[in-house]
Amino acid sequence: MTLPRLLVVQPSDADPVGRLGEWLTAAGAELDIVAPSREPLPALDGYQGLVCLGGEMGALDDSEYPWLADVRLLLSKAVATKMPTLAVCLGAQLLAVATGGQVRRGGQGPEVGVLLVAKRDTAARDPLFAELPLTPDVLQFHHDEIALLPPGAELLASSPRYPNQAFRVGSVAYGVQFHIETTPEIVLKWAELAPEEAALARPGQLEPDNLAEAHVTLSEVWQPFAQRFVQLSTGELEPALGSSRTLPLV
Repeated sequence: MTLPRLLVVQPSDADPVGRLGEWLTAAGAELDIVAPSREPLPALDGYQGLVCLGGEMGALDDSEYPWLADVRLLLSKAVATKMPTLAVCLGAQLLAVATGGQVRRGGQGPEVGVLLVAKRDTAARDPLFAELPLTPDVLQFHHDEIALLPPGAELLASSPRYPNQAFRVGSVAYGVQFHIETTPEIVLKWAELAPEEAALARPGQLEPDNLAEAHVTLSEVWQPFAQRFVQLSTGELEPALGSSRTLPLV
Protein backbone atom coordinates (compact mmCIF):
# COMPACT_ATOMS: atom_id res chain seq x y z
CA MET A 1 0.00 0.00 0.00
CA THR A 2 1.34 3.45 -0.97
CA LEU A 3 1.90 5.77 1.96
CA PRO A 4 -0.72 8.52 2.00
CA ARG A 5 0.47 12.11 1.53
CA LEU A 6 -1.35 14.62 3.72
CA LEU A 7 -1.24 18.35 3.14
CA VAL A 8 -1.03 20.16 6.50
CA VAL A 9 -2.02 23.84 6.45
CA GLN A 10 -0.52 25.70 9.42
CA PRO A 11 -2.03 29.21 9.70
CA SER A 12 0.02 30.22 12.76
CA ASP A 13 3.53 29.57 14.03
CA ALA A 14 1.98 29.37 17.50
CA ASP A 15 -0.01 26.25 16.58
CA PRO A 16 2.27 23.66 14.95
CA VAL A 17 1.11 20.16 14.10
CA GLY A 18 2.64 18.90 17.35
CA ARG A 19 1.66 15.46 18.55
CA LEU A 20 -0.97 15.12 15.83
CA GLY A 21 1.85 15.12 13.31
CA GLU A 22 3.67 12.41 15.26
CA TRP A 23 0.52 10.28 15.38
CA LEU A 24 -0.19 10.71 11.66
CA THR A 25 3.34 9.77 10.64
CA ALA A 26 3.35 6.84 13.07
CA ALA A 27 0.21 5.62 11.29
CA GLY A 28 2.06 5.70 7.97
CA ALA A 29 1.32 9.16 6.53
CA GLU A 30 3.77 11.54 4.88
CA LEU A 31 3.17 15.19 5.79
CA ASP A 32 3.74 18.29 3.67
CA ILE A 33 3.42 21.31 6.00
CA VAL A 34 2.60 24.66 4.40
CA ALA A 35 2.35 28.07 6.10
CA PRO A 36 -0.13 30.08 3.99
CA SER A 37 1.14 33.38 5.39
CA ARG A 38 4.52 32.76 3.73
CA GLU A 39 3.92 30.50 0.74
CA PRO A 40 1.14 29.71 -1.74
CA LEU A 41 -1.10 26.77 -1.06
CA PRO A 42 -0.49 23.85 -3.41
CA ALA A 43 -3.16 22.13 -5.44
CA LEU A 44 -4.76 19.11 -3.83
CA ASP A 45 -3.64 16.82 -6.66
CA GLY A 46 -1.26 14.21 -5.35
CA TYR A 47 -2.56 14.32 -1.79
CA GLN A 48 -4.82 11.79 -0.11
CA GLY A 49 -5.89 14.01 2.79
CA LEU A 50 -5.92 17.55 4.17
CA VAL A 51 -5.31 18.81 7.72
CA CYS A 52 -5.92 22.44 8.69
CA LEU A 53 -4.65 23.65 12.07
CA GLY A 54 -5.56 26.52 14.39
CA GLY A 55 -4.37 30.05 14.97
CA GLU A 56 -5.00 33.27 16.83
CA MET A 57 -6.81 34.97 13.93
CA GLY A 58 -10.53 34.84 13.23
CA ALA A 59 -11.96 32.85 10.34
CA LEU A 60 -13.06 36.05 8.56
CA ASP A 61 -10.13 38.34 9.41
CA ASP A 62 -9.29 38.70 5.72
CA SER A 63 -8.36 42.38 5.98
CA GLU A 64 -5.39 41.51 8.19
CA TYR A 65 -4.77 38.00 6.87
CA PRO A 66 -5.81 38.03 3.18
CA TRP A 67 -4.59 34.46 2.65
CA LEU A 68 -7.49 33.17 4.78
CA ALA A 69 -9.64 33.32 1.65
CA ASP A 70 -7.26 30.90 -0.06
CA VAL A 71 -7.50 28.49 2.88
CA ARG A 72 -11.30 28.59 2.82
CA LEU A 73 -11.26 27.95 -0.94
CA LEU A 74 -8.93 24.98 -0.46
CA LEU A 75 -11.24 23.54 2.20
CA SER A 76 -14.28 23.95 -0.04
CA LYS A 77 -12.44 22.16 -2.86
CA ALA A 78 -11.52 19.33 -0.50
CA VAL A 79 -15.17 18.90 0.45
CA ALA A 80 -16.28 19.08 -3.19
CA THR A 81 -13.79 16.40 -4.22
CA LYS A 82 -14.50 14.23 -1.15
CA MET A 83 -10.94 14.43 0.14
CA PRO A 84 -10.57 13.30 3.77
CA THR A 85 -10.14 16.48 5.79
CA LEU A 86 -9.44 17.16 9.46
CA ALA A 87 -9.80 20.80 10.52
CA VAL A 88 -8.84 21.86 14.06
CA CYS A 89 -10.13 24.92 15.98
CA LEU A 90 -9.59 27.83 13.56
CA GLY A 91 -9.44 25.19 10.84
CA ALA A 92 -12.90 23.96 11.87
CA GLN A 93 -14.23 27.52 11.80
CA LEU A 94 -12.74 28.02 8.32
CA LEU A 95 -14.29 24.74 7.18
CA ALA A 96 -17.66 25.80 8.53
CA VAL A 97 -17.58 29.19 6.79
CA ALA A 98 -16.26 27.67 3.56
CA THR A 99 -19.23 25.32 3.33
CA GLY A 100 -22.06 27.65 4.36
CA GLY A 101 -21.86 27.81 8.17
CA GLN A 102 -21.44 30.85 10.41
CA VAL A 103 -18.74 31.84 12.90
CA ARG A 104 -18.89 34.67 15.43
CA ARG A 105 -17.44 35.80 18.72
CA GLY A 106 -18.59 33.35 21.39
CA GLY A 107 -21.40 34.76 23.47
CA GLN A 108 -20.39 32.71 26.52
CA GLY A 109 -16.82 33.99 26.57
CA PRO A 110 -13.57 32.09 25.93
CA GLU A 111 -13.49 28.35 26.52
CA VAL A 112 -10.08 27.43 27.96
CA GLY A 113 -8.52 24.36 29.56
CA VAL A 114 -8.89 20.60 29.61
CA LEU A 115 -12.63 19.98 29.39
CA LEU A 116 -15.10 17.35 28.24
CA VAL A 117 -17.24 17.19 25.16
CA ALA A 118 -20.13 14.78 24.71
CA LYS A 119 -20.68 12.61 21.66
CA ARG A 120 -24.01 12.95 19.93
CA ASP A 121 -26.05 9.93 18.83
CA THR A 122 -24.94 10.48 15.23
CA ALA A 123 -21.33 9.78 16.28
CA ALA A 124 -22.17 6.11 16.81
CA ARG A 125 -22.39 5.71 13.02
CA ASP A 126 -19.26 7.68 12.22
CA PRO A 127 -16.00 5.90 11.31
CA LEU A 128 -13.77 8.34 13.22
CA PHE A 129 -15.96 9.10 16.23
CA ALA A 130 -17.76 5.82 16.92
CA GLU A 131 -14.93 4.36 19.02
CA LEU A 132 -14.33 7.48 21.10
CA PRO A 133 -15.50 7.54 24.74
CA LEU A 134 -18.92 9.08 25.32
CA THR A 135 -17.32 12.13 26.94
CA PRO A 136 -13.74 12.46 25.66
CA ASP A 137 -11.26 14.91 27.15
CA VAL A 138 -10.22 17.77 24.88
CA LEU A 139 -8.04 20.87 25.11
CA GLN A 140 -9.98 24.09 24.61
CA PHE A 141 -8.47 27.50 23.83
CA HIS A 142 -10.84 29.62 21.74
CA HIS A 143 -13.04 32.69 21.91
CA ASP A 144 -14.92 32.40 18.61
CA GLU A 145 -17.68 29.85 18.07
CA ILE A 146 -19.22 27.99 15.19
CA ALA A 147 -22.67 29.50 15.57
CA LEU A 148 -24.32 27.67 12.67
CA LEU A 149 -23.22 24.43 11.06
CA PRO A 150 -23.08 24.14 7.27
CA PRO A 151 -26.27 22.87 5.61
CA GLY A 152 -26.53 19.11 5.92
CA ALA A 153 -23.58 18.80 8.32
CA GLU A 154 -23.70 16.09 10.99
CA LEU A 155 -23.14 17.26 14.57
CA LEU A 156 -20.86 14.73 16.28
CA ALA A 157 -19.98 16.28 19.66
CA SER A 158 -21.16 19.15 21.86
CA SER A 159 -20.42 20.99 25.08
CA PRO A 160 -22.82 22.91 27.34
CA ARG A 161 -21.42 26.34 26.43
CA TYR A 162 -20.77 25.82 22.75
CA PRO A 163 -22.82 23.05 21.16
CA ASN A 164 -21.05 22.79 17.79
CA GLN A 165 -17.84 21.13 18.98
CA ALA A 166 -17.34 18.54 16.24
CA PHE A 167 -19.06 18.00 12.92
CA ARG A 168 -18.73 16.31 9.57
CA VAL A 169 -19.48 17.90 6.21
CA GLY A 170 -20.32 15.32 3.58
CA SER A 171 -18.78 11.91 4.13
CA VAL A 172 -15.11 12.65 4.93
CA ALA A 173 -14.56 16.29 6.02
CA TYR A 174 -14.34 16.81 9.80
CA GLY A 175 -14.12 19.91 11.95
CA VAL A 176 -13.28 19.93 15.67
CA GLN A 177 -13.55 23.17 17.62
CA PHE A 178 -11.12 21.88 20.26
CA HIS A 179 -7.43 21.00 20.03
CA ILE A 180 -5.95 17.51 19.76
CA GLU A 181 -2.52 18.48 18.42
CA THR A 182 -1.06 20.22 21.46
CA THR A 183 1.85 19.45 23.72
CA PRO A 184 2.15 20.91 27.24
CA GLU A 185 4.78 23.31 25.88
CA ILE A 186 2.44 24.60 23.17
CA VAL A 187 -0.33 25.26 25.70
CA LEU A 188 2.06 27.01 28.08
CA LYS A 189 3.13 29.28 25.22
CA TRP A 190 -0.50 30.13 24.48
CA ALA A 191 -1.03 30.95 28.16
CA GLU A 192 1.95 33.28 27.99
CA LEU A 193 0.67 34.98 24.84
CA ALA A 194 -2.95 35.26 26.09
CA PRO A 195 -2.84 35.56 29.90
CA GLU A 196 -6.40 36.92 30.21
CA GLU A 197 -7.83 33.89 28.43
CA ALA A 198 -5.54 31.50 30.33
CA ALA A 199 -6.81 32.90 33.63
CA LEU A 200 -10.25 31.51 32.78
CA ALA A 201 -9.06 27.90 33.03
CA ARG A 202 -9.75 26.04 36.26
CA PRO A 203 -7.13 26.81 38.94
CA GLY A 204 -3.93 24.84 38.45
CA GLN A 205 -5.04 23.26 35.20
CA LEU A 206 -2.41 25.01 33.11
CA GLU A 207 0.45 24.19 35.47
CA PRO A 208 3.17 22.14 33.72
CA ASP A 209 2.70 18.96 35.79
CA ASN A 210 -1.06 19.03 35.39
CA LEU A 211 -0.78 19.66 31.66
CA ALA A 212 1.66 16.77 31.29
CA GLU A 213 -0.75 14.43 33.07
CA ALA A 214 -3.71 15.65 31.03
CA HIS A 215 -1.86 15.08 27.77
CA VAL A 216 -1.33 11.43 28.66
CA THR A 217 -5.11 11.02 28.81
CA LEU A 218 -5.57 13.05 25.63
CA SER A 219 -3.12 10.79 23.80
CA GLU A 220 -5.03 7.67 24.80
CA VAL A 221 -8.16 9.05 23.15
CA TRP A 222 -6.91 11.00 20.16
CA GLN A 223 -3.96 9.00 18.86
CA PRO A 224 -6.26 6.16 17.72
CA PHE A 225 -8.53 8.83 16.22
CA ALA A 226 -5.58 10.16 14.18
CA GLN A 227 -4.76 6.63 13.07
CA ARG A 228 -8.33 6.18 11.86
CA PHE A 229 -8.03 9.40 9.86
CA VAL A 230 -4.98 7.98 8.07
CA GLN A 231 -6.94 4.78 7.39
CA LEU A 232 -9.75 6.91 5.98
CA SER A 233 -7.23 8.65 3.72
CA THR A 234 -5.91 5.36 2.34
CA GLY A 235 -9.37 3.89 1.80
CA GLU A 236 -8.75 1.22 4.42
CA LEU A 237 -11.60 2.70 6.48
CA GLU A 238 -14.98 3.15 4.84
CA PRO A 239 -16.32 6.73 4.92
CA ALA A 240 -19.57 7.72 6.56
CA LEU A 241 -22.69 7.09 4.55
CA GLY A 242 -23.56 10.78 4.66
CA SER A 243 -26.11 12.78 6.54
CA SER A 244 -28.86 10.90 8.32
CA ARG A 245 -31.17 13.83 7.72
CA THR A 246 -33.83 13.13 5.13
CA LEU A 247 -36.67 15.05 3.67
CA PRO A 248 -40.08 14.32 5.20
CA LEU A 249 -42.21 11.80 3.38
CA VAL A 250 -45.21 13.28 1.62
